[in-house]
Amino acid sequence: MKTLLLASRGTYITDGKYEIFDKPRNQVKWAYITTAGKSVPNTAYINKHERRMRELGWDFEEVDIEGKTPDGLRKLLKNIDAINMLGGNSYFLLKCIRESGFDVVLKELLDQGLIYCGSSAGSYVTCPTIEMAAWKDPERFDRHGVTDFTAMNLVPFLIVAHCTPEVVSTIQPKIDAATYPVELLTDQQAILVKDDSIEFLEDPSIKSKDFGG
Repeated sequence: MKTLLLASRGTYITDGKYEIFDKPRNQVKWAYITTAGKSVPNTAYINKHERRMRELGWDFEEVDIEGKTPDGLRKLLKNIDAINMLGGNSYFLLKCIRESGFDVVLKELLDQGLIYCGSSAGSYVTCPTIEMAAWKDPERFDRHGVTDFTAMNLVPFLIVAHCTPEVVSTIQPKIDAATYPVELLTDQQAILVKDDSIEFLEDPSIKSKDFGG
């Protein structure tokens, strides 16, 4: 069964209300993938997220997929139960996914029962494209030469993270023109995907603050 938890904010993965494992989250072996944060101006959120995982007693290993090979990734992720793909620069993350073969390896591991948790850019790359990364602020991130926005296509919809009424009003023409359905997530929301089943989750206790792009 393919299982993905796609959140707006990274804190939802650590502290949100969801049950997708057969054991407590601090007994899960996590790969904490921070690659998307290597091309953002402020990386404080990466360290903040790591501190929170340590506070919760999580068993995790930080992984950077840039420069890796498919075989290298298979070795790194061999004994991992779940991936925590943090947000940041969606274009840089997509570039590294393609060059490393992470997309191929991830599909293999999902078939074997690994669970993928993504936030912001980590959610975007599971969609058919990352076109929505440019909707709010087209100049926010360096695109690293990425002109083809085709992503991993693990879900049949697009996600827009960190939504507020003001954001939705601004991007409504983009939503209306999109080829795929668009799901809007506030920082308190996530989408749980189990094969073809889609469930919307919400936890008002998650504080609303940008946590990666």
